[in-house]
Amino acid sequence: MGNICRSPTAEGVFRSIIKKNNHSEKFEIDSAGTHAYHIGNPPDSRSQATAISYGVDLSNQKARQVHESDFYYYDFIIAMDVNNFEILKSICPNESQSQIQLLLDYHPSIELQSVPDPYYEGKFDEVFDMVYSACSSFFESIVKKD
Repeated sequence: MGNICRSPTAEGVFRSIIKKNNHSEKFEIDSAGTHAYHIGNPPDSRSQATAISYGVDLSNQKARQVHESDFYYYDFIIAMDVNNFEILKSICPNESQSQIQLLLDYHPSIELQSVPDPYYEGKFDEVFDMVYSACSSFFESIVKKD
């Protein structure tokens, strides 16, 4: 929503996965919120602290809002929850070729559709683990297509 907790965590996690697998030159990754709450702000300090404890640095990120051009530029637009998924689908231009999906559709064992929002719930470690697992599976699904 505001691009300060879940989506920057997913961006940082996915960047670390592609770097570890020597695929950095094949991907362009960014995160954005569906709302303009925190534009220009860094990720939530609790998200940053959790990520850094797992070796993932979020400190260079700044919140931004999703823009129409994103739907033409990115192959995949991954939503953290059902509400944001529906918002993204509703603002996606008809001509866009982007695939809009839920991140947890890639989680190998969880039955949730939405990543819990740690901003209110405070489950930063749980969210990190969930995001890491789903991002790893997402990466594997893309690599298999190559």
